[in-house]
Amino acid sequence: MPDTRSRRREDPYRETRPGTPRYCLISPVRDEADYAVRTLDTVTRQTAPPDLWVIVDDGSTDRTPEILAGYAKRYPYIRVVRRENRGARSVGPGVIEAFYAGLGTVDLAQFDYLGKLDLDLDLPPRYFEILLERMEADPRLGTCSGKPYFVNPRSGALASEKCGDEMSVGMTKFYRRACFEEIGGFVKEVMWDGIDCHQCRRLGWIARSWDEPDLKFTHLRAMGSSQKGILTGRMRHGFGQYFMGTGLLYMTCSSIFRMAHPPYLAGGLAMLWGYLSSLIARRRRFPDPEFRRFLRRYQRWCLLAGKRRATAKFDRQGEAIWLARRKTAGSSG
Repeated sequence: MPDTRSRRREDPYRETRPGTPRYCLISPVRDEADYAVRTLDTVTRQTAPPDLWVIVDDGSTDRTPEILAGYAKRYPYIRVVRRENRGARSVGPGVIEAFYAGLGTVDLAQFDYLGKLDLDLDLPPRYFEILLERMEADPRLGTCSGKPYFVNPRSGALASEKCGDEMSVGMTKFYRRACFEEIGGFVKEVMWDGIDCHQCRRLGWIARSWDEPDLKFTHLRAMGSSQKGILTGRMRHGFGQYFMGTGLLYMTCSSIFRMAHPPYLAGGLAMLWGYLSSLIARRRRFPDPEFRRFLRRYQRWCLLAGKRRATAKFDRQGEAIWLARRKTAGSSG
């Protein structure tokens, strides 16, 4: 591993103790005035705050720009990038376009880790400190996160969004820079936050999320929702699964599982219809047949052995792939 201490001392963003890991956050945001302050406060109060936080205002028309400008004045490591208003929120591709608009302003070689963070989250104070500790402890850990919870509108209690342990969640992706670069970054499509984790696994990296008190966070806008309603969001998820290459049997089982969670029955049916309507229309799919074959093989094992055992099996198999890639990278460097 190259010595990064000298470049840390020369870094213009923030003074950091030599030898400590450095990370950058990028936050695409549009019209988040209702939630932004809460997220800004929980990040700036972290026990391990970011060395650089690039917030991309993707054409907001509410008070978001004013809020961001106020925090950028108070915290030198916050940089705001302003994009022109394209007229509407664009979920999936638009978010990733905004992310890359922010990444384009960053010298990524200055950082060990990179995070994509939404601005509608309430994070526990040690969130990034713990993620850094775990990434530093396990060199195969390519991406990780905590677990999202949302406030149930009926009971007022926190409820889990039921995300699998084998994925990092889309609203707060934390990446080892080497892994992010090796998988080619994010795909500009709805299922970008699934494709990335499966690409990690295919190349021998490990993707994880943990449901622990110090890593649980509140998602102020429920996963799978949409500015047009939660059922539209679930149908969009079904299309995303189709685009990624998910098999029909696996998608059917996943939709049945989601029927048991809010919005009961309708949410799972909307997901399945989003998939089936895309299948019937023969919409385009992710143009990497090798990836799609890997994905379906992994999904078949999940159905046969359970997701935990299947993931453990593929992670064991991936170690040799990861070691071979590290050896190749070392010899070419």
